[in-house]
Amino acid sequence: MRILGLDPGLRATGWGVIDSDGNRLSHVAHGTVRSAGDASLAERLSQLHHGIAEVVAAYGPDAAAVEETFVNKNPKSTLKLGQARGIALLTPALAGIEVAEYATNLVKKSVVGSGHADKAQVTEMVRRLLPGCVPENSDAADALAVAICHAHHAPTRDLWRLAEAAQ
Repeated sequence: MRILGLDPGLRATGWGVIDSDGNRLSHVAHGTVRSAGDASLAERLSQLHHGIAEVVAAYGPDAAAVEETFVNKNPKSTLKLGQARGIALLTPALAGIEVAEYATNLVKKSVVGSGHADKAQVTEMVRRLLPGCVPENSDAADALAVAICHAHHAPTRDLWRLAEAAQ
């Protein structure tokens, strides 16, 4: 299964693509989609949409996973982040890809073993879990962590769905 992980942000949305075959994970690609800080909000969201759509077209993921938004002290920043997150959810969905959402603490716990790990710990564990992968920034590392989290949790979600359908 090819998984696209997304770490949404208005300024920079990290993305990471991995392949998952049972317990075996392999790095495919990663990067960051950036929006122009001097552009209008609508244009910035459009830039994020087009960038994510290019990633989807280039790598053809089977599934996507997006990190949930945490609430900032600044409500205006939280709202803007939520809008960027909406683009991260919408773009793969428009391509017919199922999109899962994961809380930040669950992503960290799945990758590092602690829900309160810092960015350096997440980046280091991504490097260890995906040999040869060297994320150039925390946005891409976080996106890869979201993809890894999905690879760990998707089989369980699938079993739950089958059990519910059988009832």
